[in-house]
Amino acid sequence: MSNKKKIFTVVLAVLVVLLNFYIFNYRTPVSGVFSFFIEMKADHEDVIQLYYGENTDFQETSSEKIAYTEADEYQKMEFHITSSATMVRLDLGTKPGEFEIRNMYLQYGDTVVELSPEILTDSLASQQLVEVQSTDGHVVIETSGTDPFLAVTVDSSALMEELTRDMAQSQMVKNIAVLAVLDIGLIVLFLLRKRLLVLPKELLQNRKLILKLSVNDFKTKYAGSYLGIVWAFVQPIVTILVYWFVFSVGLRSGNVDNYPFVLYLTTGIIPWFFFQDALNGGTNALLEYNYLVKKVVFKISILPIVKIISAGFVHVFFVGFALVLCSGYGYFPSPYVLQLVYYAFCGFCFVLALVYATSAIVVFFRDLTQIISIVLQVGVWLTPIMWDINSVMADHPFVIKLFKLNPMYYIVTGYRDSMLGHVSVMAHVSWGLYFWVVTAVLFGIGAFIFKRLKPHFADVL
Repeated sequence: MSNKKKIFTVVLAVLVVLLNFYIFNYRTPVSGVFSFFIEMKADHEDVIQLYYGENTDFQETSSEKIAYTEADEYQKMEFHITSSATMVRLDLGTKPGEFEIRNMYLQYGDTVVELSPEILTDSLASQQLVEVQSTDGHVVIETSGTDPFLAVTVDSSALMEELTRDMAQSQMVKNIAVLAVLDIGLIVLFLLRKRLLVLPKELLQNRKLILKLSVNDFKTKYAGSYLGIVWAFVQPIVTILVYWFVFSVGLRSGNVDNYPFVLYLTTGIIPWFFFQDALNGGTNALLEYNYLVKKVVFKISILPIVKIISAGFVHVFFVGFALVLCSGYGYFPSPYVLQLVYYAFCGFCFVLALVYATSAIVVFFRDLTQIISIVLQVGVWLTPIMWDINSVMADHPFVIKLFKLNPMYYIVTGYRDSMLGHVSVMAHVSWGLYFWVVTAVLFGIGAFIFKRLKPHFADVL
């Protein structure tokens, strides 16, 4: 073994040890979003709005509306507030009336902490309230105007203490399980390194040719049409507008996960557009460039990645479009936007792992193209893009976990966290490790299939 290889091996071993130490001692911070539950009964139908923040300077972007639809009947309402919020303001509709509130509590996962109804009678600020009384766990509020509200302090310290205690135990078990999977995966990769590194070496050696072919592929894709590459942007924009019209205007879906639907949709569907375009293009790369496949001296392993990079040019435009749209709604770019580079790299590696298998198989089984189209049609709903699984499936935690096994869920959520939620990538460490283990396994399988079928491509094409 040469000195360079020895040094590289030692450095790699040190990094693995440090990674093991970090994961073993990692503790997920209790942060993010808490659920704020109340049961309300009113003498008329109306819209209830909850604002949250760290002081009385409440903003419309930090609020959530829920329609009260059954007069004189109790309705359970679930609002969402950030873990840093210490105050909430409850806006009781737009009509004078009488409201009765009970069963208030905060929830994070399976941990629940009851809130005393006394917090409503000790409001820090109020408007257009005639009377607020508390009896037997119920709070009766009588309003007199068209914009009544009361602001109160919400103490989440009890919830934080219980969560910290519960999560410390479960986190240790999770860390050990993650380490077992990670270390076994690294051992397998090390033993099979010579076979698995053949493909990455070819891509690295031909990086200049790959970039040149990618630019040329992007330019020629729409050659001959009057609008040229404009068509690359029209179809995704039309798709976004159709979904927005159907859900926001037609079905009146309102906010999703406390964000305007158009932002929730756009930030989630943009990485899906890239995945869809790259998977379709990469799968058909060998068929489209069959004249290059037949050349003995040409490195055909670079063709799938050419289509992926070509799709990336359009993706960069739409990321910029999403950031401008978010800014228009008050969600301005923050340092968390830099995480988009990481999540885009995740999407690139995941689709690359898939297309090395699909591009090789489709040469012999052309029906795979149609199968992938169907899978993509279903996948956009299973990821999910247009709806929030945490609220829709709140009563089915096992189903939520099944949905999160989809690697694209990690990427889509990452885009939303970076542009809307301002959530660090480190908040999902175990989730990220799962993603990379799955991607590495798929890449190994894809590289193996591509290498085995490669000698027969020219004969079939």
